[in-house]
Amino acid sequence: MPSASCDTLLDDIEDIVSQGDLKPQDRHSARKHVVPKARKRNTQKYLQEENSPPSDSTIPGIQKIWMRTWGCSHNNSDGEYMAGQLAAYGYEITENASEADLWLLNSCTVKNPAEDHFRNSIKKAQEENKKIVLAGCVPQAQPRQDYFKGLSIIGVQQIDRVVEVVEETIKGHSVRLLGQKKANGKRLGGARLDLPKIRKNPLIEIISVNTGCLNACTYCKTKHARGNLASYPIDELVERAKQSFQEGVCEIWLTSEDTGAYGRDIGTNLPALLWKLVEVIPEGAMLRLGMTNPPYILEHLEEMAKILNHPRVYAFLHIPVQSASDTVLMEMKREYCVADFKRVVDFLKEKVPGITLATDIICGFPGETDQDFQETVKLVEDYKFPSLFINQFYPRPGTPAAKMVQVPAQVIGERQQVLVTEESFDSKFYVAHNRFYEQVLVPKNPTFMGKMIEVDIYESGKHFMKGQPVSDAKVYTPSISKPLAKGEVSGLTEGFRNRPRSHLSSARHPSAAVRRDSASSRLVLHLQKLHQDCALRVSVGLALFALLLAFLVKVYN
Repeated sequence: MPSASCDTLLDDIEDIVSQGDLKPQDRHSARKHVVPKARKRNTQKYLQEENSPPSDSTIPGIQKIWMRTWGCSHNNSDGEYMAGQLAAYGYEITENASEADLWLLNSCTVKNPAEDHFRNSIKKAQEENKKIVLAGCVPQAQPRQDYFKGLSIIGVQQIDRVVEVVEETIKGHSVRLLGQKKANGKRLGGARLDLPKIRKNPLIEIISVNTGCLNACTYCKTKHARGNLASYPIDELVERAKQSFQEGVCEIWLTSEDTGAYGRDIGTNLPALLWKLVEVIPEGAMLRLGMTNPPYILEHLEEMAKILNHPRVYAFLHIPVQSASDTVLMEMKREYCVADFKRVVDFLKEKVPGITLATDIICGFPGETDQDFQETVKLVEDYKFPSLFINQFYPRPGTPAAKMVQVPAQVIGERQQVLVTEESFDSKFYVAHNRFYEQVLVPKNPTFMGKMIEVDIYESGKHFMKGQPVSDAKVYTPSISKPLAKGEVSGLTEGFRNRPRSHLSSARHPSAAVRRDSASSRLVLHLQKLHQDCALRVSVGLALFALLLAFLVKVYN
């Protein structure tokens, strides 16, 4: 192996440094002669970028939220509390659904149509790639429904944690808070009453005095969501009312699933609460009572009449009867009879002059007969309620009434002639109209289109009826000939159809001679117009000259 061609032996690698190289200490001392160069930047752009996170930012508290609430005043109060907390945290509550980053959908489970609207809103939000948080009674009562998969849910007693749920949803997580509020092992009325709130109407404060109820009505789905009765203490409710008046509120609504049952779980009652509230209502402000079922007001009739006569309490009460048939009321498990309802109404009408009494009626409850229905009609005729809410019975999933034999929603014995002309939007039916132009949906039988048919009406909805064609009925064909196909041109006579194609072609492409004649005609018309314009200008000029000449003659004479 050849030896290294080095003149000197290196004891250490550091010996490679030559005599002329800078020593480490020399390099360090030379740093004080370095002048840093200032880096210029666009201050305006920097501040803008610093204050505005990138468009794909997931920083919570800066997004826009659109909120939709269905249902009762209790649900509306919950919605106001959730909106207030989100706004206080920094989120922007917008009324424009399309510009929102997240949709907060606060549902109602009382009737099928309300849940249908809720489901459709979820579908629309998903189609528009919105973040979604579900609230209210529907997901609380049935959180495992298929159309809730992958979505965040906040329970009716967890509305004080809405900011947490929205935060996690914005980050792309799915959160579910469905627990109950408890203290010392006892269920509470819900979230605190002193939370931030955005009132839908700044003049009206909605206070939920309790949640849940003591009943077990066989048709009610709300019980599955709100549970058993849990009341707020009187002092907390009074403090909330006082705070509301300090914020400019002039009207308070008391609400719950059953206001009349208030306090039975905490050793008090509704009159005791109301007397404390009227003490703090300022002059010029008013209190409105919420719905109460007959059983829980019967024992307080005297006190309730006194309170409803108070000058700062509206003489108004909502007492649902639902049916005037004791048989139906028993099937509903309403825990009162028609005589109890009449006793309440008669007493209040006597003791509170001019009182407005509102009531509810459910039509078509399972097992209801024509006689049952007529008893309800008679009750309405006898009392002439100024406010009457009539609802079709809807079998809500999971309720005992949903398993009962249903009463068909039908117009009994009604047979109508209808003309079929369209297809329904969902493509499930053909659309026909009867003599009164009421919409009737019929089966999609192609032979019905354009025909007059006889149907038996078997179901009615809000804006339509459904008809079953009569099997032996005659189908009438109004047209004397076969209708044109969709998109086919009308008004084509046989003569027009049989015209030679060459003639049509020449009409579309005129000959050169025809085009020359047309051009000559346009030229003559143009020259005539020029001649007329010149003559008019000469006439105007002569007239002006004559006036000028007359003026000069007058001046010099």
